[in-house]
Order: sequence, then structure tokens, then C-alpha cells
Amino acid sequence: MQILNNLPPYNFGGIENQDYKNAKIVILPVPYDSATSYKSGARNGPNAIISASRNLEFYSEELNVNIQKEVGIYTTEELTPNLNSLEENIKDISKEVAIILDDNKVPLIIGGDHSIALGSIMAIASKYKDFSILHFDAHADRRDKFMGSKYSHASIITRANELCSNIYSVGVRSIEENSAKKYKNDILFINNIHRIRIRKIADIILKKLKYKKIYLTFDFDVFDISEMPSTGTPEPDGMHFYEVKEILKIILQKKELIGADFVELSPIPGLIAPDYLAAKLIYLTIGYAFSNKHKNKKE
Repeated sequence: MQILNNLPPYNFGGIENQDYKNAKIVILPVPYDSATSYKSGARNGPNAIISASRNLEFYSEELNVNIQKEVGIYTTEELTPNLNSLEENIKDISKEVAIILDDNKVPLIIGGDHSIALGSIMAIASKYKDFSILHFDAHADRRDKFMGSKYSHASIITRANELCSNIYSVGVRSIEENSAKKYKNDILFINNIHRIRIRKIADIILKKLKYKKIYLTFDFDVFDISEMPSTGTPEPDGMHFYEVKEILKIILQKKELIGADFVELSPIPGLIAPDYLAAKLIYLTIGYAFSNKHKNKKE
């Protein structure tokens, strides 16, 4: 956060003089929520996250590093969504992410409903042959179709599985019966998480992620509604900020993050704490993944 007489620039972190050339992370806001099935409003998520992020401190006392200074973050203009076709919208996202990848940057998409993740994953799959997907979510999102669409936010992991063979889901507590039986070995359910310690949780996840390179798709409804009420499909009995960030800290020290999306924040007017939680988690995730001090730290 910069202390200025005027408001900081409108980008993630309120960064003065953004530098695309030297940035490692490129944030692409996608204000789209036409694939939602319950409460709309995720289209307002990118604006809420960016607005909250302008109040972040660049220095992380946890990592003892200025994450923005070391890593470099650049925020693009919002991608204008294609409201006429969900499939075309996904293709548009894929094209934009491909440009970021071609420039040897790491794309980080903020949404928006979960359907936008597929566009990012499509571009990742075109560039990388062997990678795993780490999926945090209250819902399994493994239906083949939902509400007549195979690109619904409830089908995102099924579609992603057509592009990536190794996907592991964490925090799930809402799943339809057939999927629960079929994918029981690919999901760490919340009931199991409650019973084991963070270090063991991280070890379980690491064993399930087959490849060094990982893509992170993060649905904010994985959090308990007491901390994150601002989602379109809230589920009680979720994860908490501390355990999520500690799990990510361990995972990202050992794995190479090649892309990410953070989705399904549906802001509630007048309630800014969840927006700030989302921004803080994104910033810490960048630090965990790319801070040399953290990556080189001996356990």
C-alpha cells in the first residue's frame, strides 16, 4: 500500500507505475457470472478484490519480504465478457491467457464465476504437457452437465479433467451421489480435514499432485460462511483462512505454480471484510509461490 495524498491507482495492490516487462504475475480480471445457478453477483468480484487490495501492505511480515517488489505484479484491463455465448467467453479468456503465457508470465485470473477457470486451463494445457490441478472448493463441480450446460460452474472440473488427468479437490462438502462414489479418491472432504493436522493435510495433497507444475483453481466458497459469506453458493462447515494459507504455504514451497484463478466472490454491499480476505489470500499466494526467501527456506 502506498501512502499518497490521492487514491492509489486502480490495479491489484494500487501499484504506482506498473511494469509489465518486469512483472512475474499478470492479473486478468474477468467480471462474468452468467454461468451461476443460485445467487448472481460474482461479476462484481474483480472490482471488489482490486478495491480491497489497494489497502494491502506490500511487505509481508510472515515472509519478511516485499512481495510486490520481489515478484512484480501487473494488472490488465478487465476482459469484456461475451454475454451471448458461455463457450465463446471461455475461448476469449483462453486467448488472453495464452498471450500472457507467451510473454513468459504467470497468469492469475480473478472472477467471476467458476466457469472462467476453464478458459485459463485450456491455455495452460496448450502450453504444458504434464501438470496437476489443485482445486479448492465447497463443491465438487464434477457434474457432466448442469441446467442444460456442460460449461456450467458446476461442471468445471469435469471439463478440466478432459484437459488434465491429475486433479485433486480440497474442502468439498457438497457433491452429488454418483460423483461422490466415482471420485472419492480424488477429493479431500471437509470431514477428513477437520480430523487431521495441517502438516498431514499438506502431505496428503502433495502425494496426490503427481507433477511438479501445478495450476491452482480456488473457489472462495471453500471457506466457512462465518469468514466468507460473500459467495453465490454458500456452504456451512468450511475451511478457515489460517488453515488454507498454511496449506498453500507448504504446497507452493514444493511445487511450481504455472497459473491460477480465484473465483466466486459475490460481494455484499457494505461488508468489505470478505473482499479484503480474498485480496490478502491472493497476495500471500503470490508470495508463497514466488518469494525466493520462502522457496529456498529449509524446513
